[in-house]
Amino acid sequence: MMDSPWIAALSALFLWWFSTGAILWVVRKADGDCPDGHIWASLLSVPVLFAGVVGFNMSLELSGASGAYVGFLAALAIWGWIEQAFLSGLVTGPNRSACPEAVTGWNRFIRAVGTIAYHEGLLVIALIALWIVSEGSDNQTTFWTFSVLFFARVSAKLNLFFGVPHINTEFIPKPLAHLPSYFRIRKINWVFPFSVSGLTFAVACWLERLYATGDVTFAFLAALTALALLEHWLMVLPLPDAKLWRWMLPAPKEDQVRIRDGL
Repeated sequence: MMDSPWIAALSALFLWWFSTGAILWVVRKADGDCPDGHIWASLLSVPVLFAGVVGFNMSLELSGASGAYVGFLAALAIWGWIEQAFLSGLVTGPNRSACPEAVTGWNRFIRAVGTIAYHEGLLVIALIALWIVSEGSDNQTTFWTFSVLFFARVSAKLNLFFGVPHINTEFIPKPLAHLPSYFRIRKINWVFPFSVSGLTFAVACWLERLYATGDVTFAFLAALTALALLEHWLMVLPLPDAKLWRWMLPAPKEDQVRIRDGL
């Protein structure tokens, strides 16, 4: 059953949904805890990073469907911890202030890069490390999964910066409250057509490789890239994607106070 590309694709969908929800839950919970809640959340989740590194090394010796599953899970664990550390404000950038309204053009771009520079640098280091360690191995699922997540993230951030019609800021935690000031709501920007075209081409390539080889790794990559493509289209289509996770998250602290006070 693990050799089925359909099972692999559905597993990718579920694991993406579950891991995203888990990260959002931890961050939302930390928002309502003590001032050091986000720091503790990142430190206490280090075992997830460790499990990802161990799983990655294990996957290099595995082949077939088992290797693909282990490699995919390892990539999600490594990526997930880095994202959680970013959302917790532990690894962000030197600029932690909102963008002044008068700042435009190149200066605005430099300020925006400054809000995420350390985080993006850590992702680049992780990506290079995965590439070096996995070079020569027959199973490079972790590296390619991480690559899809990385380039899809860069594309999404560029579109948010240049402007899209619909931006969901509901899940942005307190340590990153300044980030929305660098987003722009506008009609489709010039980057968007290149983003969706590139992602569509990547999905087609993964599907072609899946058809040619039957390797379920390509089912994972195709499903994940298709999700990234959907994420981009949700920036221009007014669909309530936040409902996918809102029901499973603890209420914000201010909402809990309103409920307690009967408001």
